[in-house]
Amino acid sequence: MNKQALRPNDIFNAEDSNTTRNPHIDAIVSARLSRRHLLLSGAGAAGGALLGGLGLSGCATTASAGAAAGATGLAAPLSTLGFAAVGKSLADAVTVAPGYQVQVLYALGDPLTGATPAYKNDGTDTAYEQRAGDHHDGMEWFGLDSSGQPSASSTHRALLAINHEATTDEKLSSFFLHANGGTSTLPRPAAEVDKEVAIHGLSVVEIQAKGGQWAYQAASPFNRRVTPLTEVLIHGPAKGSEHLTTKFSPDATRARGTLNNCGTGKTPWGTFVSGEENWAGYFFRDAKDDERRGKKNKQVTGLERYGRKAGAASRHGWESAGVADQYVRWNNGALASDAKSDYRNEMNTFGYVVEMDAYNIRLAVRKRTGLGRFAHESVSFAKPVPGQPVVAYRGDDSRGEYMYKFVSAAKWDAADAHSANPLAVGDKYLDQGTLYVASFKADGSGQWLALSMSNPFIAANPDFEFTSTADIAIFTRLAADAVNATRMDRPEWGGVNPRNGDFYMTLTNNSNRTVDGEMGVDAANPRSYIDLKGGNKEQKGNVNGHIIRVAQAHPADTAFTWDIYLFAAEADADKTRVNLSSLTDDNDLSAPDGLVFSPSTGICWIQTDDGAMTDKTNCMLLAAIPGKVGDGSTQTLSYKRSDGSQKRVETPMGKAQSPDILKRFLVGPVNCEITGLCESPDGRAMFINIQHPGELTAMADVGKPAKYTSHWPANAGYGAGQRPRSATIVITKRDGGVIGS
Repeated sequence: MNKQALRPNDIFNAEDSNTTRNPHIDAIVSARLSRRHLLLSGAGAAGGALLGGLGLSGCATTASAGAAAGATGLAAPLSTLGFAAVGKSLADAVTVAPGYQVQVLYALGDPLTGATPAYKNDGTDTAYEQRAGDHHDGMEWFGLDSSGQPSASSTHRALLAINHEATTDEKLSSFFLHANGGTSTLPRPAAEVDKEVAIHGLSVVEIQAKGGQWAYQAASPFNRRVTPLTEVLIHGPAKGSEHLTTKFSPDATRARGTLNNCGTGKTPWGTFVSGEENWAGYFFRDAKDDERRGKKNKQVTGLERYGRKAGAASRHGWESAGVADQYVRWNNGALASDAKSDYRNEMNTFGYVVEMDAYNIRLAVRKRTGLGRFAHESVSFAKPVPGQPVVAYRGDDSRGEYMYKFVSAAKWDAADAHSANPLAVGDKYLDQGTLYVASFKADGSGQWLALSMSNPFIAANPDFEFTSTADIAIFTRLAADAVNATRMDRPEWGGVNPRNGDFYMTLTNNSNRTVDGEMGVDAANPRSYIDLKGGNKEQKGNVNGHIIRVAQAHPADTAFTWDIYLFAAEADADKTRVNLSSLTDDNDLSAPDGLVFSPSTGICWIQTDDGAMTDKTNCMLLAAIPGKVGDGSTQTLSYKRSDGSQKRVETPMGKAQSPDILKRFLVGPVNCEITGLCESPDGRAMFINIQHPGELTAMADVGKPAKYTSHWPANAGYGAGQRPRSATIVITKRDGGVIGS
């Protein structure tokens, strides 16, 4: 049992469970596959139109992909936003624009089978493998018709595939899950750890609308949970690599589960993809591990580059819960005779994009190692073009990390949008290709740098020996280091503008950004300043974050142009160095995180996960009518160096913002993050996730509701108890219109 000292928890920036008597999922899946084959073999244009939406199905993160698959045409873009701006708010409620209504739909602990007891929300609940997980995050819509078949046009019945990123915790324990707040010393009780593990991962839940009200279907045979204990398959170049060998899978073809899932995406062939983000902090290796392995050991270099220094405490102490395999796996330093007998490589099995067929609970989730290993957020697919490669953009959400794209080796075949076996299509496009990392130049141009063994900076790298494409897939950060990619201010969610193909990425903030030094300001990350929160708490670096965007003639090209679409800032901040986008009280924001384009309206929805501006407002959702790369001008920022000399940074930026094209649509409850967004295909129902309300409640106050910083969603009339819960909400317009119009 390890005895590491207790310390406050760091912020790591980092199955078929159906037991009901419903018709078995096998019957539904068989009917669906039969119908797919019928449509492909002879149903003609009508059948093609019906299943064409499997690449869109209404979700905004991959609107361009879906449009290419033939689901629905894009309506005329909005030229102005048709709602009144929501003011900043510190209320413990979801506040939405006038004329709209909010309904809580699906929250932590909600049963996913007819036999699972109702959620008591008092810390005594169990069986989380059959309940909604915690920290609802990225989310995608998969339509169903009245007979339970996939449908691109259905607006009243669907499956939501949802990430469950993490759990609200203080010190070691996920305190709202446990009756007394949990144990904050080591060793951790196994019963507590079992709960905490199970609330991570993915869920698929059926939803329906009747009489204007939405409800999730607790007994649906489509409902599914994937946890960190669910067996998954390894695909792509890292499959079989010695660096993924474990006691669980000596041949490195399988792994257990998915962890810390953040952003999502929808493939052009109609599957769900999810990014594993801050997984490294869940693991532990003791202070002697470097010595045992040898400081120059390749694995030691990789562990440290991904944030696991020897002796550093793990996030929850799961490795301390016992000697059973499900606990020992979290200890990367418990070495046996060889890698096939221990879990020294277990951490290497996390950090990938995973792919799931949301309609088929029998098929295992696949880890797509070809897309690289880092702190993934969302996956954004460029509009697929027949005869051209499939292109997917992603970011690595840590300070000073990089932006990436993947270009498939296979060329897009439009027939693959309607395949009866979509995960096999994923094998075709995601298992082989080239990974690239972005380099931004000061003149507004840029280059995607290939991470491949044909790149001499990688093949002959003196700092880390790359011997194969598998090494690049597993140690992607080290490969990006080798080619001198541009260090960015926490690249998080991305989105492709369905109108023109420009790729947008949020850069949430960076407290390490300085004027000079190894993370000094540059054209793509040009701000470093001091902000006073509450008038006296000093915050430094790029405090509020920004959104960058990239344009290319063809998505697979290596050359691109770029500008900064939006500088987040408070309305009263200095307009020469901070509030460069001329934000007002109607649209000022901090820490842009989620970013999703609506396929219905072209609106760019921006979500925040902020700590800098929370003395004035809770986190929020804003609507924007985007322009295009190059629609603004060059901005020059001037800084004084420590030696008194001047440093000037010129950066291309988009046009100034105004409330008619950028305004606040929603503000969430206390201590929450606003995240995850998808729509019904007609744009009349929007689904949003409210993550970790009340997270700043002290562990000592669990069981004392008067001291909870939030009581949402119980105070909105949803569910038992008063403990705050992450939840999915649905927003509709009272007049039945399209959201944002």
